[in-house]
Amino acid sequence: MALIETHDLTKYYGRHRAVENVNFEVNEGETFGFIGPNGAGKTTTIRILLGLIFPTSGQAKIFGKDCVRDGPQIRKLVGYVPSEVNYYANATVEELLGYFASFYKSVDKTYMKELCARFEIDTKKKFRELSTGNKKKVAVVQALLHRPKLLICDEPTIGLDPIMQNKLLELLEELKAQGVTIFFSSHILNEVQRLCDRFVMIKEGKIIKIESIEALRNKNYKMVRLQLKDRNQLKRVVEKFGPNVKTKDSAIVFEFFGNIDQLMKELSSLSLENVWIEDPSLEDFFMTFYSEVRS
Repeated sequence: MALIETHDLTKYYGRHRAVENVNFEVNEGETFGFIGPNGAGKTTTIRILLGLIFPTSGQAKIFGKDCVRDGPQIRKLVGYVPSEVNYYANATVEELLGYFASFYKSVDKTYMKELCARFEIDTKKKFRELSTGNKKKVAVVQALLHRPKLLICDEPTIGLDPIMQNKLLELLEELKAQGVTIFFSSHILNEVQRLCDRFVMIKEGKIIKIESIEALRNKNYKMVRLQLKDRNQLKRVVEKFGPNVKTKDSAIVFEFFGNIDQLMKELSSLSLENVWIEDPSLEDFFMTFYSEVRS
């Protein structure tokens, strides 16, 4: 069952295109990655899903409800972690969370306190006194205090130190195991690879690729790195493996698609000092695919 659906979702600001003809579905219970660099259209799409802005054309649905017409009903069932956090500066964290809790019929105060303890939040401090990382932690708690069925995260680890980043990712893994659907927007690709079942790439407001993490792992695709004994052999490497051969530090790097036996045969004709053959990361795939696609 699709929990989120977009149909030709388009948003223009005057003549400026923010997103155009965005189409994807997020299934109930999955963690769905939404990836692209800053300015690609990720936050605009999320704001449309939440009913914070309206599309120029097209439609978005959550729980089968229209995100424009049924926004208030949808938001009662959704948790949202924004990329930038701005709450009432002079309120304490305790006051803020109490205020957020008042929006919902039922909030488990014990669970809220557990989350604050887990993320080491001082609830007596005023919001303006918090660091950027601590503000983001408050945003995580406010997004989860009503135990939402759908959690939408926009760059949720930005501002967190590495320990807290890992704590948040562990929590998201636990929520996924409990059946919570997670829409995870990020440009930190190892996080997407760790958490997500599927991901979509967006470039300059347009969807360019939808793929499952499992399918990516199963592609007959390798990252190859060579150190040549004789740098004059570089021309031969380019002839054998094509124009995607790049030099990086003291090594030669390229992507290989195809029969691994053929790869080994080709490499055996070279005079090598060292060789690495690895499965690609999502980052490798993203950089290769994204740079090749033209809008």
